[in-house]
Amino acid sequence: MDITERLNELADYIEQHLIDEIDYRELAHLMGCSEYHLSRMFPFITGQGLAHYIRRRRMSQAALDLHKDSDLLQIAIRYGYSSVDSLSRAFREIHGTSPAAVLKEGAVVRSFPKLSFSVTIKGAEAMQYRIVSKEAFRIIGISKTVPIVFSGPNEEIDAMWRTLTPELISSLKALSDTEPSGFISASVNFSEGRMEEKGTLDHYIGVASTHLPDPNHLSVLEVKEGTWAIFEAVGNFPENLQNIWGRIYSEWFPVSAYELREGPEILWNEGPDTTKPDFRSEIWIPVIAKRS
Repeated sequence: MDITERLNELADYIEQHLIDEIDYRELAHLMGCSEYHLSRMFPFITGQGLAHYIRRRRMSQAALDLHKDSDLLQIAIRYGYSSVDSLSRAFREIHGTSPAAVLKEGAVVRSFPKLSFSVTIKGAEAMQYRIVSKEAFRIIGISKTVPIVFSGPNEEIDAMWRTLTPELISSLKALSDTEPSGFISASVNFSEGRMEEKGTLDHYIGVASTHLPDPNHLSVLEVKEGTWAIFEAVGNFPENLQNIWGRIYSEWFPVSAYELREGPEILWNEGPDTTKPDFRSEIWIPVIAKRS
């Protein structure tokens, strides 16, 4: 079964269980991957998080139900909410108005139809990548929770770089003893709304190391042993880099022999001058072989 058939099965399953508790393990089983991989790949394919899509479909159906049933508590219970207030919050997030306003004033609501997937030919532009296995290591440096920015510069991350003093840069370089060599960035703990540029991620700037430094003044991210898919991005920064990042999830993962595993997404840049038209970067993605 190809990726298109699997995605349509997933969409059908969601439709059949809109008024039930949806089993994410079953969704992952239908896709032949882990729940973690599904939660990360789905937004890049559809432009929205999986849980957000399910909320949209439920609230679209709830809006239709208002034309047949004015009992808001029953509608709330039908879609898994314990009270009219909790239903109203979810409804307002999707429609921009409340169920009560729809009933009393005929307020306008939005329709979010079921997703349907078809084959689209992509990948005319080659992607350069390699697969490596790597022992456990640490990312040592500075860290901060920053807002998600899907395109263009991230001002908070830029500000992090500006806090690096010559002394700190020197001490961190002395700790760099494993690939990816030199200064790197790493992002973990993405919020679900990544594709809508909502929520946050934890961002690290530092070096890959096998050392264990004094934790009082440096952040340390433990990275487990495993396999990495390493993609090369050459071109205008950050536009080309962000394009490659999206293509990894929307084009490469669906046809590859790998799926995402838990771990940080790591970025290595060739140097500080990002204005070069042929600026080179590497994106390190933690992967694991797909289950047969």
